[in-house]
Amino acid sequence: MKIVLFCEQRYAISILSPLQEEIDGGGEHEALWFVDARNIPSFPLREAVKWTNSIQAVRDFAPDAIFVPGNIVPYYLRGVKVEIFHGYAAEKKGHWKVRHYLDLYLTQGPYFTARFKELARRRGDFEVVETGWPRQDWIHAHLHDFDGEKARLLRASGRQQVVLYAPTFSPSLTSLPFMREGLERLVAERDVLLLLKFHPLTRAGWVEEYREMAATREHVIWIDDHQLTKYILMADVVISDTSSALYEALLLDKPVVTRGNAAETRYWPDFTDISALPSAIDEAFSMEYAEKRRWIIENYDPHRDGLVARRMITAVSDYIARHGVPSRRRLNPWRKYQCIKKFGRARGR
Repeated sequence: MKIVLFCEQRYAISILSPLQEEIDGGGEHEALWFVDARNIPSFPLREAVKWTNSIQAVRDFAPDAIFVPGNIVPYYLRGVKVEIFHGYAAEKKGHWKVRHYLDLYLTQGPYFTARFKELARRRGDFEVVETGWPRQDWIHAHLHDFDGEKARLLRASGRQQVVLYAPTFSPSLTSLPFMREGLERLVAERDVLLLLKFHPLTRAGWVEEYREMAATREHVIWIDDHQLTKYILMADVVISDTSSALYEALLLDKPVVTRGNAAETRYWPDFTDISALPSAIDEAFSMEYAEKRRWIIENYDPHRDGLVARRMITAVSDYIARHGVPSRRRLNPWRKYQCIKKFGRARGR
């Protein structure tokens, strides 16, 4: 099977990498990465994998399957177009929106599977298979790889606990305009080392404000690489808002607190008054929230066995065995226009 790993944003690298590792280990399939140069001008895997910045090269490759951790993929490309999601934040408005570009949805856990199967039943033009989320394979393989780095950071700082602040970039959902003073107070009053890890699409003004904070305050570190999950693994507590990062932490059974989270049902302490941040962190360590984290683990993604990528490739192979490889995805003119506007055209072979 010829597979394209469709990498539009930097955060997708760690989501797609377990699929590359599974392909490398099996020897039956061939992979090509599409890397969008507009968002990823320097691809960190450039020496390790086969990749291209060209949609035309992807079309010429004639894939059997395209794995997409996003919402849109060129309809005119050959191959089963497979949604593998970019996170767990189901409260975000667009999470349940079916944008018509994809043939197969590979869901993370029972909570997502039930709702997407209902959407598939109503629409009738895509299928749903529960596999787990591929970044969990990376977590399974690297669960304790950063324990030593965490210990060195704490030892060098003289602090006892790592706190990660990982907000969303969305202007309507982010906590960034409200958090600086509270975070500075937290570092001053508590025995914590604060890591700041922002989404690559975060507004430049906010990035500069918090970079300046890290440069001028003790015990605050700015993180400038794409590997969010590494720092979630290192954290004792995660502070966020309406971001998928909080679910990755919950699935690791890590205490989480949020400022102004948009979910109707929350499984962690949430606050709006920034002075409540320290008490919210204390509350997150309670038995009540430990039990709520257990519910998230069982329903959002129980597939943490390191075999998600294998299940994904098996699911696509089964789809092709039943339906064949589509030459393109049928779309209405508006969706086609949106796709061409974003990715351009490509000539047929």
